[in-house]
Amino acid sequence: MIKDINQKKILQLLQKRREMTKQEMSQILGLSIPTISNNINELMKEGLVEEGGVADSTGGRKPVIIRFLPDARFSFGVDISTQHVHIVLTNLDSQIRHQVKFPFSRMETIEDIMKKIAERIQEIIKEQQIEGKKVVGIGFSLPGTVNEEIGNLEMAPNLGLYHISFKNRFSSFYSVPIYIENEANAAALGELHLGVAKQMQNLVYLSIKEGIGSGIVIQGHLYKGKNKRAGEFGHMSIIANGKYCNCGRKGCWELYASVQSLLSLYKKTLLEDEPYITLDYFFHQLDEKEQEAQKIWNMYLEYLATGIQDIILSLDPHYIVIGGDISLYGEHLLPSLKQKVFVPNSFYEEEDNTLVVSALQENASVLGASLLPLHNLLFYNDSVL
Repeated sequence: MIKDINQKKILQLLQKRREMTKQEMSQILGLSIPTISNNINELMKEGLVEEGGVADSTGGRKPVIIRFLPDARFSFGVDISTQHVHIVLTNLDSQIRHQVKFPFSRMETIEDIMKKIAERIQEIIKEQQIEGKKVVGIGFSLPGTVNEEIGNLEMAPNLGLYHISFKNRFSSFYSVPIYIENEANAAALGELHLGVAKQMQNLVYLSIKEGIGSGIVIQGHLYKGKNKRAGEFGHMSIIANGKYCNCGRKGCWELYASVQSLLSLYKKTLLEDEPYITLDYFFHQLDEKEQEAQKIWNMYLEYLATGIQDIILSLDPHYIVIGGDISLYGEHLLPSLKQKVFVPNSFYEEEDNTLVVSALQENASVLGASLLPLHNLLFYNDSVL
């Protein structure tokens, strides 16, 4: 494992530039040629870089080109939702080399699910003919509150899981280190490093599914707060004395602005509760100018905009990234939502805070999870505040 910060800086630079001479690295990083050479030698021993010919020279010895090897290491990302598991195998460029999804039933225990995941991962390693030593680790994206430092899943109500020592309990299932993160935080990392907010330092990611989860990035760091509960925006109250939430509060945002609430409102209007009434069906009816769909959509957008306005006033992020199931319908969502969020006011304008739909969409959480094992290899800043 790469421990030297200079090695990480060199590896990051090579990942961006693909190939460079030692002299070019020295100029950009401000490190001496001997320091660069020593670290390059270590990286070559690890099989992470290689010599790739020589560059042109105006005189003297031609400088050797050092080349980054993206397939030198691999990482697994695993997203466990309330109904299915999504596994991806990625290389150092976070390119998906292989992926698989499978459902699970409410009758299956978490042990059953984890055993299936372990089996699928072993199958992928065998099918892709990957040396075991090249797999850095497995990152898990979980639908609940986690303490990533000690590897605990504090609670995942939708899975009926509470106070599980996830890392200790399941490490024996796998031959490589495992890492865990909340699904919205994992998605925020994915968008920060790979998605629409790449190179930005501050963002809020909103995972809008059956509930609303969120991940906060401040100055390039995940912000989780003292008790690892920061960003529970789905449970901020937007309606005084509103609907009761299972969290014990009233008027929680996710009761009005989640996908579940959107479809529930629509079904209530139609006086129907049929399985065919899905998001696809709703947006089809919206395209057909159905009056009920238009009415519900306008009401839903008002609720969604109210919460987003509160987030902007609280955190003033560069980006607010809309993810989750609703992000698949960005062409319907963004234009109308922006009109409602960026109403004339004294505090912010559309130019100040960018509202976008996730570029990674359904892959945001699983790709973010795949980045977790790479932290010690590629990233040299602490990931959590």
